[in-house]
Amino acid sequence: MSDKNSTTMVREVAKGETILTVSGLKKTYGKLEVLRDIDLNIKKGEVICVLGPSGSGKSTMLRCLNLLELPTAGKIELKGEVVFDGGKPKNLDELRRETGMVFQSFNLFPNMTAKGNVSIAQIRVRGRKKSEADKRSIEQLSKVGLDEKVDEYPDRLSGGQQQRVAIARALAMDPEIMLFDEVTSALDPELVKGVLDVMRGLADSGMTMICVTHEIGFAREVADRVIFMDEGYIVEEGSPDQVIGDPREERTRQFLGLVLDH
Repeated sequence: MSDKNSTTMVREVAKGETILTVSGLKKTYGKLEVLRDIDLNIKKGEVICVLGPSGSGKSTMLRCLNLLELPTAGKIELKGEVVFDGGKPKNLDELRRETGMVFQSFNLFPNMTAKGNVSIAQIRVRGRKKSEADKRSIEQLSKVGLDEKVDEYPDRLSGGQQQRVAIARALAMDPEIMLFDEVTSALDPELVKGVLDVMRGLADSGMTMICVTHEIGFAREVADRVIFMDEGYIVEEGSPDQVIGDPREERTRQFLGLVLDH
C-alpha cells in the first residue's frame, strides 16, 4: 500500500496544465450514434483508464482523440490550440506527433527488425537521421525490456514482445500523450503481465496516458481517474476507489458485477 501511495504522490506532483480538452464530441455512422456529447479534460501526467462493455464507444473515442476517425461534431484542443472544431482538422500533424497510439493488433512490418520498426516513423515523420533514430530505438526497446531483441524480426517474437515493440515505436516519437486501445486483448494470458508492467512503468514515470482496457485490477492500481462508458455516453467518472470500489450508477454496478465475477 505504501508503494502505491508514494507512486501516486509522485504523479500528483508531476501533474500540471491541461494538455487535451474535448467538448461535445459526437460520432455517428448514418443513424447510429457511437459517441454522444463526450466532454474530457486531460492533464499532464494523468493516467485515465476507460472501462465499458463492447460497443460502448471506448475505442471510437480514442481514435477520435487523435483524429484517426473524424468526429461528427465537437471540439478538440491540444495544449490550448484548436485541432478540431467541426469540418477539416487543424494542426493535424502536430496532434499526431504529440499523441502516440498503441492498438490491439501490433501492426509491425514483418520485413523489418524490432529496431527498424521503431526507427521508420522517426525518420519519415520526425525527420531524424537513421543513426539518431536507431540510437533512440535501441533506448526505447531497452526501456520495454527488449534490449536483446533489437535485431529480431517480428515472427521471432512472442505476441507480448511484439506489443512491447509497438509501445517502443510510439514512445520513440516523444509524444505528450500515450493512447492504449485494449493492448492486451489479443495476448495469451501469460503474456499480459509483461505488457502491463511496461505500462505501469510509464505511469510511474509521469507519462500522460489514456487506456481503454478490460484489466480492472490494472485500472484500480494505476489510474488517477476511471471513466465508465456505455452506449456512447460517459456514464460515470472518478477515482478508482469511487468508480470501481463504490460506483454511484446502477449501470456501472451491473457491468462490474459481471466482470468481477469472472
